[in-house]
Amino acid sequence: MNHQRSPAPEPTTRPLQRIPMRRSPLRIARTLLVSQYALMVEFRAEIVLWALSGVMPLLMYAVWSGAPAGAAAGVNPQQFARYFLAALVARQFTVVWVIYAFEEDNLLGRLSPLLLQPLPLAWRYWAAHLAEQATRLPLVAAMVLLFVAAVPAAAPPLDPMRLLLALLALHLGFCLNFLMQYAITMLCFWNERVSALERLQAIPQLFLSGLLAPLELFPEPLRAVALHTPFPAIIYLPAQLAAGGPIAIGPAFLNLFGWLALLLPLNLLLWRAGVRRYAALGA
Repeated sequence: MNHQRSPAPEPTTRPLQRIPMRRSPLRIARTLLVSQYALMVEFRAEIVLWALSGVMPLLMYAVWSGAPAGAAAGVNPQQFARYFLAALVARQFTVVWVIYAFEEDNLLGRLSPLLLQPLPLAWRYWAAHLAEQATRLPLVAAMVLLFVAAVPAAAPPLDPMRLLLALLALHLGFCLNFLMQYAITMLCFWNERVSALERLQAIPQLFLSGLLAPLELFPEPLRAVALHTPFPAIIYLPAQLAAGGPIAIGPAFLNLFGWLALLLPLNLLLWRAGVRRYAALGA
């Protein structure tokens, strides 16, 4: 007899479906930066005004270039020109406004949806600052070229090592300023309006960061105090490195890293405590 083979039974299990892989951190960072840059381009007119409002170092150059105090401190007109041009660049790329963005998100009810996203909120604001810096880069470059054309002595010395250190100090100074303001920003979880506290912090920063004058012009006791605060790392350190001025590089970077090491865990503690309070209130 011929036996027909029975059909094979259908499989009882479904084929495995492809599980989407988690996006890599680099891809997330690239997407976040690109989206934030596209957002900042829409506000380029406002960014131009922000950049033009940060030309105080050029005004201070006009004040100090003819003052006898500079010669008494051993700072010649060329060093003034180089320093204040570098201070202009440092000012443009270390400015931080996270407290105003966070305060607005909190008041307008946008904070709760942002907290539900898997991305840490600080990274979103940090990426927005980097995108804003990229948007103002062409304008700052134009300012530098115009100033060097008007004052040829302001051209920085071509020292690749110091320029690389200046770029490193510039970014670390921005991170330090961001952490200082973000620590104050976390107080929004306890009080909706804390931008006034940031203005109190801006007063010593204005005088001790080197924005108004190189620290060499300060009296020795005041200069010694200033060099132990975080503020010179924001303007004075990158400006002196780029301008080729005298500066104790090792102690300056040691002070910078010390403040970063202090502010980073402080921000984490304030963030966790603030989020717990925010969730407890049911906001």
